[in-house]
Amino acid sequence: MNSPAPSDQALLQGIQRGESRAMALLYERYGKLVYSLALRLLQQPQEAEDLTQEVFASLWCRGNYDARRGSVPTYLTTLTRSRGIDRLRMRQSRMRWVQRWGILTAGLTEPPLWEHLSLRERQERVRRALDQLAPEQRQLLEMAYYQGLTQAEIAQQLNLPLGTVKTRTRSILSKLRQLLYDQVL
Repeated sequence: MNSPAPSDQALLQGIQRGESRAMALLYERYGKLVYSLALRLLQQPQEAEDLTQEVFASLWCRGNYDARRGSVPTYLTTLTRSRGIDRLRMRQSRMRWVQRWGILTAGLTEPPLWEHLSLRERQERVRRALDQLAPEQRQLLEMAYYQGLTQAEIAQQLNLPLGTVKTRTRSILSKLRQLLYDQVL
């Protein structure tokens, strides 16, 4: 005789204990739901697969589901929607940046050799300044400038208070300003 299927709560408790079988059963139960929502949001199958994996990996690593805040399907769909919107914003930010950069570089000819050397020197100084930052400081800058996230979004993703993210960002930019002082003037 077959035993009844474990409840969502039993599976989540198993996940919190690190039981991969519980994770597989939960994925089997809700993977299609998460993927279909991700695909509807992102309109790209590969990106939807990546987001589905990210959602379940987050559940596995963080295990921050709170039953008082809603059912497991509600939690998973909320998490998928939130992360999907983040991805859409990043995509839009990248597109705006590419368009802006394309407008700025359109019609430009190859710079003279001295400008090219000067640019290369400045790039090297910026790279060395960035190398002096701690990994968590570089991560914060990359999230803001390369991923186009707002400080509130960064705070949410890093699970930090917004004020902490703002303070750290100011501190990092101040440090970079000091490191690149002669280039700013």
